[in-house]
Amino acid sequence: MSSVIASTVAEHHPGPQTQERGQRAVFCGLTSIIWLHRRIQDAFFLVVGSRTCAHLIQSAAGVMIFAEPRFATAILGERDLAGMADCHEELDRVVSELITRRSGINRLFLVGSCPSEVIKLDLETAAAKLQAKHENKVRISAFSGSGIETTFTQGEDQCLKSTAAELPALPSGEANLVVLGTVSDIVEDQFRRIFDDLGISNVHFYPGRKADDLPAVGKGTRLVAAQPFVGETVRALIERGADIITAPFPLGAEGSKSWFEAISKAYGVDDARVQQTLELPYQRAKRAIETQAAKLKGKRIHFLPDSQLEIPMARFLSEECGLTINEIGTPFHDQLVMRGELARLPPDVCIVEGQDLDPALNRVREARPDLTVCGMGIANALESEGLRTKWSIELVFSPVQGFDQAGDLASLFAKPLIRESILEVGSWS
Repeated sequence: MSSVIASTVAEHHPGPQTQERGQRAVFCGLTSIIWLHRRIQDAFFLVVGSRTCAHLIQSAAGVMIFAEPRFATAILGERDLAGMADCHEELDRVVSELITRRSGINRLFLVGSCPSEVIKLDLETAAAKLQAKHENKVRISAFSGSGIETTFTQGEDQCLKSTAAELPALPSGEANLVVLGTVSDIVEDQFRRIFDDLGISNVHFYPGRKADDLPAVGKGTRLVAAQPFVGETVRALIERGADIITAPFPLGAEGSKSWFEAISKAYGVDDARVQQTLELPYQRAKRAIETQAAKLKGKRIHFLPDSQLEIPMARFLSEECGLTINEIGTPFHDQLVMRGELARLPPDVCIVEGQDLDPALNRVREARPDLTVCGMGIANALESEGLRTKWSIELVFSPVQGFDQAGDLASLFAKPLIRESILEVGSWS
């Protein structure tokens, strides 16, 4: 797989590419529950894991004491891990109690963790048995968020893939568009208005706001990614007959415009109508970016691997904000969903797939970029060495797709530099 990825990257991006395999410093896929549970409003995520898993989810979510979140952890204790207790019996009890207490749940996800993977707990079989036990009142499925198998954002891909087999077949002769990857409700509403203006109908967002918002898939399905970390789900839908639309991701004014243009071209929308629809939001987005670009232009930025958003974010920053890209590190590069981005990167930018933490940090220290995009666990260490950082998790948690969010996206990168200048002034005063 690695050699295939490397050769395909080279085909679309002429710059240097390398791969690293070593110590990683990223969250596991359990973290994706945080934005998935906000998106799918009647779903519940039950992690089958340790107390460490529970602490991770609570910390990442920042849940207030009065909130009743739609996720929880079924704790695997020492007896479970030692094989001295029947995990399935305890899981049955927890799920039964959960369904009784939370009548509004229409979808229950059993989420695997490192501990459940280590003891080979078959959650897919458990999900099927539990759904039958509860007489199909609640759809129950399973996916892995284990750090052994997934990193940070890959949990969403596993989640969506676990429901792909349930998607209804698209009737022969019909056509639809599936926008794949979690976006906020406000972004969905904005995109729908533009699709309506373009005359593109029968549009579905996957995942939707409700668990039963499942798009039909078949020979008439066109598929476009709104997030870069959904590669396995893309392939599952292609196997069902969907055609993927190659486009940059809808980040910034240029990225959003190119995204809608690629979709419009696939649907044969008249060019004049496309330009008339997109021109006003495009110009508004450019003006919003310009107010932040002055603080970013000429700065050097370095991406450490974390979220898989690194390549499209680097494209946005170099193309629209005038930053110099020092290096793009990404935990996994999926050439199928990234084709629309690579040709727009500066030709000399180095892409590093995977991670070997110590050499990666050494390159940052040697280059001393103006800004480093990295995980939370690395940021404090770099800040203590006088290097400014941006948490990559903010780029996933914040609504950043589309024209109306373009200025906000640029400001996320400008804020650390503004903060540094304020602190410098304060220290002299």
